[in-house]
Formats: sequence, C-alpha cells, structure tokens
Amino acid sequence: MADRISNDNDLPFDGGREGREPDAHGQAAMLLVESLIHALVAKSLLSVGEAVDVVDTAAEVKEAIAPDLGDSPDTLEKSLSLLRAISTSLSADLSG
Repeated sequence: MADRISNDNDLPFDGGREGREPDAHGQAAMLLVESLIHALVAKSLLSVGEAVDVVDTAAEVKEAIAPDLGDSPDTLEKSLSLLRAISTSLSADLSG
C-alpha cells in the first residue's frame, strides 16, 4: 500500500468494500467545486461554454490518470458519471 497516492484528506484505504458510506470529503469537494463553477458563470467571469470545457477536460484527465491511481473500472465510471452530470447541468444553461 506504500505506493498508493494519498493526501491529508484521504480516509484509510478500506480495500474497496462495497456498501460503505459515501466519502464526506469527496461529496463536500464536489459540491464546493460545482457551486464555484456556477458562481463564476453567474458573475460572467467564466462563460458556460468555458465551464463545460473545464469539466470535460477534468473527465479526460481522470480517465487518463485512473490506471496510475489504481482506480477500479467501477470507481472510474462513478467519477466520470459525476463529471458528466456536472457537464450536463452546465450544458442546460447553454440553450437557455
């Protein structure tokens, strides 16, 4: 496990147990980032198109680095699904 990439916000690795509670750090971080993106768009500091590009780039980077992080296919898909949901939420503002 010494090779595992970590930071101070990580909870102890649980071996990928299913049925565990969602990660509070991750949930708070996702909510904060999505709120920040929406606030930047609302203040016209970032266009909706630029915001969508940022989220889409994050998804591309996640997909590229997932093997290096040791992500399982399920973990990668969950991460990409969250990013797609944010992109879809922002994209709805493009047509409005």
